[in-house]
Amino acid sequence: MLDYAALSALAAVVREGSFERAAGALHVTPSAVSQRIRALEERVGCALVIRGQPCRATDTGRRLCQHVDQVRLLEQGLHTALPALAPDGPARVPLPIAVNADSLATWAAPALATFAATHPVLLEVTVDDQDHTAEWLRSGTVLAAVTAAATPAAGCNSRPLGAMRYRAAASPAFVQRHFAGGVTAAALATAPSLAFNTKDTLQARWVQRLCRRHVELPRHTLPSAHAFVTAAVAGMGWGLHPEALIARELVAGELVELVPEAALDVALYWQHARAAAGVVDGLTAAVVGAAGGGLVG
Repeated sequence: MLDYAALSALAAVVREGSFERAAGALHVTPSAVSQRIRALEERVGCALVIRGQPCRATDTGRRLCQHVDQVRLLEQGLHTALPALAPDGPARVPLPIAVNADSLATWAAPALATFAATHPVLLEVTVDDQDHTAEWLRSGTVLAAVTAAATPAAGCNSRPLGAMRYRAAASPAFVQRHFAGGVTAAALATAPSLAFNTKDTLQARWVQRLCRRHVELPRHTLPSAHAFVTAAVAGMGWGLHPEALIARELVAGELVELVPEAALDVALYWQHARAAAGVVDGLTAAVVGAAGGGLVG
């Protein structure tokens, strides 16, 4: 039988990032948290927490944290079905998910907000590139994710959501300055581009399709979907923007497409752990419904 007090302590340390904050969340002393985790590490025979700022789980620690999340969701479903077990109503449980920034900035945030307002959960949203969110599922850090990976991670279900349509755009002055002679490989090799972070390959994929070869792009990194648009309007660089996020700027002429009708569609999928039933099913319905109105089929 697993020691769930110890598992809860482990999950709290990873979630809060330190033994002190975990102790405060659990209403015990930091010493008690440390003793519980030490006993659990002795039982499983390996380290579960990497001490640091913040504290992080080892691979084994992440699997145990995922187990705790799943157990909490199962218990919540039981309390909902059998109210006598929780006369004060089911307690809110953490529900860790991963979403790409562009989805969060457009169609996903309203769905998550509506779901969280009507279900006893505390959403823990991790933001990462859509090509990497599936890694959070595989590591057990999250229970569900919006991802570009169609193949489900082990122990997960996958269903298509639609495609996010991106358009390459920049300010009119930027286009005149850098692309007066056309959007060529040579011009792209010198015109500053915008990238969300080093994982962001959208601009490179669009250029590869346009030029039929790789072009090394100079880039600014700007890890904010809305700031991405603001920077493009200000003439900082060109970038791939979600169509829905720049519709107003395109109509107003604040942004123009580098190449008209050359959109890039990125297929997205919703994956979730099969063991995390109940509440995750409700979240799935909310996400799928919102994606139907925010993505292209």
